[in-house]
Amino acid sequence: MSESDNTQAQATAPAQNRRPKRRRRKPRKTQSGGASQWSLKQFKVEPVAGRWRFHDFDLPLSLMRAIQAEGFEYCTPIQAQALMQTLLGGDVVGKAQTGTGKTAAFLISLLAYFLEEEAPDGQKPGAPRSLIIAPTRELALQIEKDAKSLARFTSLNVASVVGGMDYQTQRTALGKTLDILVATPGRLLDFQQKRDIDLSQVEVLVLDEADRMLSMGFIPDVKRIIRYTPKREERQTFLFSATFTPDILSLSEQWTQNPSHVEIEVTHENAANIDQRVYLVSDAEKRKLLVNLLKQESMERVIVFGNRRDLVRELDQLLREAGISVAMLSGDVPQNQRISTLEKFRDGEIQVLVATDVAGRGIHIEDVSHVVNFTLPEDPEDYVHRIGRTGRAGAKGVSISFVGEEDAFSLPEIETYINGKLPCEHPPEGLID
Repeated sequence: MSESDNTQAQATAPAQNRRPKRRRRKPRKTQSGGASQWSLKQFKVEPVAGRWRFHDFDLPLSLMRAIQAEGFEYCTPIQAQALMQTLLGGDVVGKAQTGTGKTAAFLISLLAYFLEEEAPDGQKPGAPRSLIIAPTRELALQIEKDAKSLARFTSLNVASVVGGMDYQTQRTALGKTLDILVATPGRLLDFQQKRDIDLSQVEVLVLDEADRMLSMGFIPDVKRIIRYTPKREERQTFLFSATFTPDILSLSEQWTQNPSHVEIEVTHENAANIDQRVYLVSDAEKRKLLVNLLKQESMERVIVFGNRRDLVRELDQLLREAGISVAMLSGDVPQNQRISTLEKFRDGEIQVLVATDVAGRGIHIEDVSHVVNFTLPEDPEDYVHRIGRTGRAGAKGVSISFVGEEDAFSLPEIETYINGKLPCEHPPEGLID
């Protein structure tokens, strides 16, 4: 179903008739976290034709309280379409690029499920009820953070196991009973082989950024992990990918059972909140343009993308020498430093983050005012992921791409991919003079 078809269908359905009910077994005795002190009357969102509210899904009260605290009111298209299926217990294969709200879609479903049903009798420490597999440490840690935020008014336990972090600290976290475990494939297999994790009790499996896991060579590890979980008939499975290649669809057939397919197409209109600009400039003028651009007062929180690690190092040094508050994020930066850098960027201590595409997917940083493509990506899909770092959650954002001689061949491919023309112009007067 297309986004426009979905919107039209929503507009004709009365709110009171569109409340999917998950198949329930044994309700939880309490939702904990003090939700009884909070009432849904404190969270008023008016019905709007063609839009779904979270109220329309009959979610547990403690979860609705967290949704309000997160500032969510209306579902994004991927959230509405996914929740209609996942809350009923069905498998979902979803296609959506970054910034569409897919992380909240599967987390809300997981949390609703665990708040409605008690954990199995005799649940052991290190035996999670749900497993979320992500391709990168940054994405896994962000999912963990989002899960904890949405579970803040509940007693549900969330943990992560990722490479590059302290092994013993993660092992200690596995000593608890877990509702949600977020993991990268390599570190998860390390714990599995040492028998610190038991995946036989997984009720819900989430495979996020499946296309990225495929391109990074993680699929053999993921297949091994899935063999440790219950059969697909005995678990609920969500698979999300930015693209539906034949390989991804083949894997989804292996890992899911009669899934619903949810697609949010990559189009120019999906970036309606982003002012996309293309500055035509010579390669020699790019550095001066970048420095002058970043010194403008309106450039509050900026991500600058470069295609190579050596270029990112060079730009980091250039901006430091220009007196700009900057930090670098690439595969060369140690994991602990990358996490610290991201936190400082989120907190506004750093104005500019210079990054390779390692930050193009999965890093959810609110209030990014600008994205600058110092070089256009070689893969048109990465353009969408890059600019999706801004203009999130209904906010306005700006994307500026520097197009020089080296980028000339990439621009037409990007325009074909997004099915739209990008406005090309010369930089404003004074920025490269």
